[in-house]
Amino acid sequence: MSRILVVEDESHLAEGLRFNFEAEGHEVEVAESGEVALERLSAAPFDAVILDVMLPGIDGFEVARRLRASGNFVPTLMLTARGQPSDVLRGLEAGADDYLPKPFDLAILLARVGGLLRRQGWMSGAPRREFLVNGRLIDFDNLELHTQERKVPLTRMEADLLRYLIGREGRVVSRKSILEEVWGVSEDTDTRAIDNFVVRLRRYIEDDPAQPRHLLTVRGVGYKFLQDPEDR
Repeated sequence: MSRILVVEDESHLAEGLRFNFEAEGHEVEVAESGEVALERLSAAPFDAVILDVMLPGIDGFEVARRLRASGNFVPTLMLTARGQPSDVLRGLEAGADDYLPKPFDLAILLARVGGLLRRQGWMSGAPRREFLVNGRLIDFDNLELHTQERKVPLTRMEADLLRYLIGREGRVVSRKSILEEVWGVSEDTDTRAIDNFVVRLRRYIEDDPAQPRHLLTVRGVGYKFLQDPEDR
């Protein structure tokens, strides 16, 4: 049985979700605001969070951001009444693992959350998948990057982008392919968001982010990852 937190201020929707997830054997709690959600999440562990964007007080974007900043990487599906790519990307950048525009099909929501729970189970039972680049150890399963001095938490979005680039070492990867294949966002989204993510990743893995040797920009196209031979 999994513990799910539903963060939704529309009581009829929240109770409907509670009923359906409890019917599938899960334990469900409801938080009607962002403040209450953060209190619940700091007080007890959950296996998944369904997080509405439009909340009184602290909105869903800020809840996700604070959650990840605190080191809590519980799988989170964000509900947004605005299905615009910019809103979707904003939610993913804040730390959400998945998103679903309102109004949504209940069966799809149940399947999406089920997928997040299964992924969490696979990660906890599988061998750790790690990658060494420039003396930094990237732990993809635990969403962490380790240096000799410190441990850096990664968001799911950062880890997915880094894994995608590493898996295509030496090949030029377009911004369009990153949007569609990594984040599932249509290509008309502002690609500057990708550039911002790459800047952050360079701070993590490059000795001099202003003169990168591993995450290279291919002008007018996208990016390319290169690995040092000694890291192989």
